[in-house]
Amino acid sequence: MNTDLIRFIDSISRDKAIDKESVFADLEAAIVSAARKHFGCDEEEEASASIDRQTGVIVATVAGKPIDMQSLGRIAAQTAKQVMIQRIREDERNSIFDEYSQQVGAVVTGTVTRYEGGGLTVNLGRVEAFMPRSEQIPGQMHHPGERIRGMILDVREETNQVRIVLTQTHPDYIRKLFELEVPEVAEKVIEVRALAREAGYRTKIAVSSIDMKVDPVGACVGVRGSRIRNIVDELGGEKIDIVRWNESSQVLISNALKPAEIKETFLCFELGRATVIVDEDQLSLAIGKRGQNVRLGARLTGWDIDILTPADYDRNMDGMERVLKVIDGVDDVLLDKLLAMGVISVGDVKSVGADPLINELGVEAELAKTMVEAANAAADGLAAEAAEAKRIEQESRQAMKAQLEAGGPLPAAESTESTAVAEATAPSPVEASPAETPAESPEAEAVNTPEPVVEVEVAEPVVEGVGAESESIKDEGLEEQPS
Repeated sequence: MNTDLIRFIDSISRDKAIDKESVFADLEAAIVSAARKHFGCDEEEEASASIDRQTGVIVATVAGKPIDMQSLGRIAAQTAKQVMIQRIREDERNSIFDEYSQQVGAVVTGTVTRYEGGGLTVNLGRVEAFMPRSEQIPGQMHHPGERIRGMILDVREETNQVRIVLTQTHPDYIRKLFELEVPEVAEKVIEVRALAREAGYRTKIAVSSIDMKVDPVGACVGVRGSRIRNIVDELGGEKIDIVRWNESSQVLISNALKPAEIKETFLCFELGRATVIVDEDQLSLAIGKRGQNVRLGARLTGWDIDILTPADYDRNMDGMERVLKVIDGVDDVLLDKLLAMGVISVGDVKSVGADPLINELGVEAELAKTMVEAANAAADGLAAEAAEAKRIEQESRQAMKAQLEAGGPLPAAESTESTAVAEATAPSPVEASPAETPAESPEAEAVNTPEPVVEVEVAEPVVEGVGAESESIKDEGLEEQPS
């Protein structure tokens, strides 16, 4: 009985996580290769080897004749060793690939070993994983020997190894951390319905509960914020907003734009856009730093979000009413129907087109066509006037800058009185949804600036959130000041 061989095979099988039968098959293949090498057998000559799984006794034959294993010599033994190592490495790679390919999407913990071109190499025990720079949280630094968590993003076989890619920036990484820290999420009592993330900065997550006795937001936050604090610490201080999911899109949008208070929300299904009305003092909260709050809210809800103040809303409505009211057949009832459909400006009428007016509102085809044509003409005219006003403003700024650089006195128009007059005659800011042109403000129709405006006051920019595929922040025009 060859107990040493049995113990050797058991050790390899246990250490490499390889099936014991595969190790026996590898050793038999190595013996056959050694016998062919020693006896100079060609491919047609039959050579075989078998190992008893219980006793470890080796029986090898060449051309039907048994051979003595001890007579093979050093060269044949070296051949057997190389074949054995190669086959075991292949089995180990297959074992690693099978194990980790089933864990894609799981959170694992490893030890940082080194940096390679900005990428991070993490030791997971049996294998080393790789975390590219693009999958690392911006601003975080790691050092060799540090314990680190990550989610397995991809497992693929390469020439000589299995490559495991880790991530800390994928939105599902947040979902997995909530499952680890919040038992109700792991038990499916609380469900993560939607999630939007800008890694390293902010995350919005919408949750709901199937148990009326369980508060989804409170359970995720934990006692005195203990649960959410652990997740925030794991993410290096990334802000996390937990909102309550609601089947109503209007309520969900209001929740998603917290902490801003929303006055009213209009949904336009034809454009896939939500127009949100907020007070002036809530505008900055709704927009967020660099538009982050509205951008994440749009991704969370799946709606393009256009944020307007009450003054902007009234201006758009007045412009649409002035353009459409001159058409026979357009009355206040039809305008109310347009508002209910989420159409609040001439740009919206242009973008929606005639078919929704006919199918949804029951407007006659000829009247719908006339309304769209009038909206197109008004929008084009306003766009041209806004472009001309912007050109005049730029020329005025350039002239003033050149005069200041030359060291000469400012032009007479730069006096206080003339400046006030210029501000009073400047065009008002233009509010536009994603489907509108920037010249849809009705006040732009009355703008007539025969002389260059020397100095104007730039209005606060209006930021518009967009859906998951795109985003836009639009700079607006000029704000009219009282003379």
